[in-house]
Amino acid sequence: MTAPRTTPLRIATRESPLALWQAHHVKRLLQRQHPELPVDIIGMTTRGDQILDRSLAKIGGKGLFVKELEVALLAGRADIAVHSMKDLPMLFPDGLSLGTICEREDPSDALVSNLYADLDDLPVGGRVGTSSTRRQCQLRAAHGHLKIIDLRGNVNTRLAKLEAGDYDAIILATAGLVRLQLADRIRQRLPIEVSLPAAGQGAIGIECRSDDRRVQELLAPLGHPATTICVTAERAVNRHLEGSCEVPIAAYAELEGEQQIYLRARVGSPAGAPLLCDELRGSTADAEQLGVELAERLLQRGARDILAAIRRA
Repeated sequence: MTAPRTTPLRIATRESPLALWQAHHVKRLLQRQHPELPVDIIGMTTRGDQILDRSLAKIGGKGLFVKELEVALLAGRADIAVHSMKDLPMLFPDGLSLGTICEREDPSDALVSNLYADLDDLPVGGRVGTSSTRRQCQLRAAHGHLKIIDLRGNVNTRLAKLEAGDYDAIILATAGLVRLQLADRIRQRLPIEVSLPAAGQGAIGIECRSDDRRVQELLAPLGHPATTICVTAERAVNRHLEGSCEVPIAAYAELEGEQQIYLRARVGSPAGAPLLCDELRGSTADAEQLGVELAERLLQRGARDILAAIRRA
């Protein structure tokens, strides 16, 4: 029998400021739709939060940010887990699934600097911090004169390292800065042509148990159809390329009208070259297949060799 809506719904989340913001945002959305629903937030520390002295690519990828949350779901200690979609692995453990995708914030990357107004202002050898291989390869392709340095930690930790003078500029997700009321730190929202976003960037995903009908019904009104269509296409690109944190893959979809998707994707090497770019347009009804088709085109153009070399390194 389905549990009553007065049974508390428990949200598992990381304890970083941004993750907690996202969890409280989902709590507000749920209680707006279901005013009688009690919602509890359960903070957890993941291995991705604990290991800060090595790049994500070397310690197992962004899946380290979600594993403990998924264990809590499977053990029945939580009912949903809230994630940044760009951090959510392509495949779910048995028994778990993506419950819904909420409306997307600005998906762009942002330049934060105390000294420079945009990327073009940075001098030869300018130190730019980012831990994302996707951002690194695109920056090296467009601005080969810059020195790209790994940067780990939550948003506030990264900003503190900038303030300490460790970097001339850092690259963060625009969405995270906006959500933390730090939009005034943004010097430049990087054009899509310069830095194509990660699949799902700016969107919040909610994971739940596959057989939990009560939770799925509660989550249904939180879904945003346009965001879901776009993120579905983007994640299909990543999934078909077997993408992970270790490989520089970008995918970004936009709706053109109500029935058309414009999907772009890139595959790069850590050195910045080659950087393969391709794009497709198609029906919103074929979002998943469109992503697979675009990924296949990139594989045929050389992405297979690039990705194989990265995985061997």
